[in-house]
Amino acid sequence: MTINNSNLFYLCSLVEYIARKQKLERKDVINILGKDNINRIYTSADILHSEPIEKISDEYIIYANIPSGNYDNVSACNYAVPDFWTIGKVYERLIEDTFDDSTALSEHISAVYNSWVSEGICNYNSDFYYQPRKYIALCYLENKLIA
Repeated sequence: MTINNSNLFYLCSLVEYIARKQKLERKDVINILGKDNINRIYTSADILHSEPIEKISDEYIIYANIPSGNYDNVSACNYAVPDFWTIGKVYERLIEDTFDDSTALSEHISAVYNSWVSEGICNYNSDFYYQPRKYIALCYLENKLIA
């Protein structure tokens, strides 16, 4: 399967936007959305991106009944906070770089967001999220920080 990078980028950026707005961990947003909504967003991203992301996020928050939480990595950041598009790109590249056809794309997306690497990406007080994409992918594949 060939991944549509633009659609994946939009999906990951939308997840980041929703997570920030609802103050949830990214894995919680992915798990609440579920496979069907992940697939729907991914396949419709070329249409969805023509609307403001704020509108689409509100629609999915209501549709998937995504609650508010108290996870606020943005306020906890001591430095410049990367925007949701930047973090969406980090996730998009990680998913793209580690995907193989042995699993469905939605399952791989869920696995990435539920991994320890996702916690590292969301720690804006560390330098992990802006490491080279190959390094982040290798850490994910090796299931550890590579020295």
